[in-house]
Amino acid sequence: MKTISRADKDETACLFTQIEERLLGDSVPSAALRDMLKAQCFESYPFSMLKELEPTPQSPVHHPEGNVWNHTLMVVDEAARRRQESSDPRAFMWAALLHDIGKPATTRSRKGRITAYDHDKVGAELTEEFLSAVTDDKQLIDKVVQLVKYHMQILYVINKLPFKDIGGMKRHSDIKEVALLCLCDRLGRHGADRKKEEEQVRMFVTLCENE
Repeated sequence: MKTISRADKDETACLFTQIEERLLGDSVPSAALRDMLKAQCFESYPFSMLKELEPTPQSPVHHPEGNVWNHTLMVVDEAARRRQESSDPRAFMWAALLHDIGKPATTRSRKGRITAYDHDKVGAELTEEFLSAVTDDKQLIDKVVQLVKYHMQILYVINKLPFKDIGGMKRHSDIKEVALLCLCDRLGRHGADRKKEEEQVRMFVTLCENE
């Protein structure tokens, strides 16, 4: 983790608060966030970690909306529509913003396919780094880290993949909070089938509760 001077810490804390106000107060946070990303302050650590989402490509098959930043903004807007369903809207909205922060470090082109294997695990580590640089709220940090870590579990659980970790989710997070983030993630892309995705999330919760 990089060190930040006291003066930079004050500026960082101010920007953190501004972003949080948009996440928790705006009906469409993407409008403000899109403009904020253009500001000079996003060139500096730790907000540069968000800036890296913009040039990071995604599979056009699964993400026709384009780069990771486009997807993130769509997820954040979906989350804003549902934040009152969360037991902790603050942690939930930060998780929506940071859920794919691991993609710049993990995105590769493999035989003509764009992949981001393990971006959930790497993202959990980077989420802790990012939030630790902007806040001392350990409870917030832990909640967001766990949501980011488990946000791909819907894919693993439904498809019975060896990466599933229902026990870990139950011990370290809240299945329903993970499910809510998963739903926003899956809806935050062009061409998403809302009814199908909602059914998939219900199936995910049922499978987790029954194990």
